[in-house]
Amino acid sequence: MMITTLKDLQELIDRAGRCDAIGLDTEFVWERTYYPRLGLIQLALSDEDCHLIDPLAIKDLSELGSLLANPNVIKIFHDAPQDLAILSRATGATPKNIFDTRLAAGFTGLSATLSLSKLIKILLDIDLDKTETRTNWLKRPLDKGQIEYALDDVRYLRAIRILLISSIIGPEIKSWLYEELELLDDPSFYMGPKDDERYLKIKAAANLDPLGLSILRELSIWREKEARNANRPRGHIVPDTVLCDIARKHLDNLELIKAETKLSSRAATHFGDKIMGAIKRGLTSKEQPGDPTRKTLRLSKKDKETLARLNQLVQVKSEVQGIDPTIIGNGQEFKYLVKILNKSCESKMLRQMEGWRKKFLEDFFRQSA
Repeated sequence: MMITTLKDLQELIDRAGRCDAIGLDTEFVWERTYYPRLGLIQLALSDEDCHLIDPLAIKDLSELGSLLANPNVIKIFHDAPQDLAILSRATGATPKNIFDTRLAAGFTGLSATLSLSKLIKILLDIDLDKTETRTNWLKRPLDKGQIEYALDDVRYLRAIRILLISSIIGPEIKSWLYEELELLDDPSFYMGPKDDERYLKIKAAANLDPLGLSILRELSIWREKEARNANRPRGHIVPDTVLCDIARKHLDNLELIKAETKLSSRAATHFGDKIMGAIKRGLTSKEQPGDPTRKTLRLSKKDKETLARLNQLVQVKSEVQGIDPTIIGNGQEFKYLVKILNKSCESKMLRQMEGWRKKFLEDFFRQSA
C-alpha cells in the first residue's frame, strides 16, 4: 500500500509503534545534489504487512520521526548508516534502537559486506528480483515491478533478524553485536565527518606536505559550505584534483591556478576570491592538520613480526568464535596498532583499544606487553 496522506501515515505509525520490531529502507536519487533526494520509504510490520511511504506527497514526516526515535521499537535496516542519515535529515529525529542485518551477519560467521539479496538467498533460499536498481524513484506513478522491488527490500528483514540472532555462538558474542549496534544511536557515527575533517577523505591528501594539507583543509572547508548552500555535489563546485593541485604546489595566485590546474573559467569567475581567501587561511594557519588516515606507514622488522602475530590471532580466533575477521579491523588500523604497541609511532585512540574489540584482542595485548 502506498501511503500518500498524513492521516494514513499517522495510522500506520500508530500500528508500527505497537510492534516489537519493524523493517525499514529508503530509495533515493543522488546525482546532481549535495544531499540525496528521498524518493520512497519502505516500512514492514510483517512479511505480509508492508507499506510504501511517499515523501513527495507527504512533506511533513515528523510522525515517522517519532517512530524512529521510539526506543521501544527495533528498527531493522540492511546497511543502516546511509538510510539513517537520510531519514534523520528528512524527519528531524535521531533514530534509536537500530538493528543492522549486514553488520549482524558478520557476527554469525557470514561476511559483514553481504548485499541484502545475497543474505536473503543464504538464509531463506529466496531469489530477489533486482532489475529495478536504476529506477528513478522521484518519478510517479511507480509501476507494479518497482513497487514489488521496493517492498521486497523490507519484507524479509524481521525474519532475517531472528535467524541471525539465533545463529550467533554464545551470549558473549551476542553482547559484542549489541555493543556495536549501540553506535548507530549516535548520529556522529553515520552523518559523515565534520567540515574541518572532510579533507582527510580526499585520497591524494596522503601525498601532501604539512603546508599543503593546511591549504587543502581550508579549501575543503570552503567547498563543503559552498556545496551545501547550493545543494550541489562537491565536485560540481571544484573537483578534488584541482584542490589537491593547488595544495601540492602551494599556489597563491589566481592566474597561476588557472594556468597550472584544471580550474574552469566559470569556477574561477564565481569562486576566485573565495578560493584565494581559503588558500590564505591555509598558508597562515597555526593549527596543524591531522595526518590522513591513508598515509603509508613504514613498518620495521619488529612491526612486521608483531603484525603477523596479530593477523594470525585474529584469523584463528574469528574462525573459532564464528565471526567475520574484517569486523575486528582493517589493515591500516592493525598497522597503527602494532606501531603504537611497539612505541614506534605517536599514540592515537583506535577502536581496537576499547570495548569488545579490546576484549577480543586481550591475548594479543597480553603477549605484546
